[in-house]
Amino acid sequence: MKQRRRIYYSESQKALMWERWRKGESLQHIAELFNRNHSSVQGILAQTGGIQPAPRRRSRLALTLTEREEISRGLVAGDSIQSIARRLSRSPSTICREIKRNSGQAGYRASHADQLALDRSLRPKVCKLVEHRMLAQIVASKLRLQWSPQQIAGWLNRAWPDNEDYHVSHETIYRSLFIQARGALKKELLEHLWRTRAMRRSRHHTQKTDDHGRIRDAVSIRERPATVEDRAVPGHWEGDLLCGSGGSQIATLVERQTRYVMLVKIASKDSESVVNALIKHAGKLPQELYKSLTWDRGTEMADHKRFTIATDIAVYFCDPKHPWQRYSQAKLNAVARRLNERPRKTLDYETPAERFHRTIASTG
Repeated sequence: MKQRRRIYYSESQKALMWERWRKGESLQHIAELFNRNHSSVQGILAQTGGIQPAPRRRSRLALTLTEREEISRGLVAGDSIQSIARRLSRSPSTICREIKRNSGQAGYRASHADQLALDRSLRPKVCKLVEHRMLAQIVASKLRLQWSPQQIAGWLNRAWPDNEDYHVSHETIYRSLFIQARGALKKELLEHLWRTRAMRRSRHHTQKTDDHGRIRDAVSIRERPATVEDRAVPGHWEGDLLCGSGGSQIATLVERQTRYVMLVKIASKDSESVVNALIKHAGKLPQELYKSLTWDRGTEMADHKRFTIATDIAVYFCDPKHPWQRYSQAKLNAVARRLNERPRKTLDYETPAERFHRTIASTG
């Protein structure tokens, strides 16, 4: 059987891959630039978990190739360590250590020593989550609750403001998951991320299309009052109908100021059923906490005028959001509670539940 020829990419080609990957392009689109299959590009990016490695840089204190060549010539000429050190304005201990770690006086070769030094400098440093096991356990427990790495990092800073041992960046958490998962955080924790994949995606990546339904007499999101846009007052919600397997569906409602989530089980995705359920649910909140509803372009809200007449709640329309797996109402309540107990960056890493209950108390 003929062995498959290995594909090599130059450093400039790899740099182009990373540039396109950061912009959110698909593996297939990137591979087409090189007339290759997407698997060859994936092999390059997956080596570091979809996170671009830092560019190679030498320490300004490290010996250069020119200095190593001078050491090699000095050894061939029989010069002493002290005389070589004086010519290079280096410490004799530096020259001695350089020779010992690179095959000794008899086997020292400048180019080989320089490559070994570069390889050693590129070895991954010990991750903070490996050194601090308690911190790793805290991070793992939050990942199991499906907190994002950014939420975990922000919450840690808020929970331990004066203890650097409990501070870790979200990038460190990502690197632990995608690159060093065998150490600090086990690979099975990847399944607790919001998006379970072996490589980290660019935040620009999207698979959305423009094939959205048409709603008659829809009021555009651009016509929402400024108080809605700047989240200045509570009571403005954003909704979406999410359809799961087995014909199940729920309506998700998120309050814009506090990010509080409410989930409503819907019997059927036709407009009459959806609007009936939303009208019934609207009666559970005081009017000052339910002023407007922004929805996507799904035809389930075709009967939006009836909703507004029944509730006096204005409806605006925007693009649809992402799908979600559906459960029973009891399970949905548990999911909503978990969402509301996650810290949010826009709330200075407080939780939506804390903000929402504070708002209710102030209106009582």
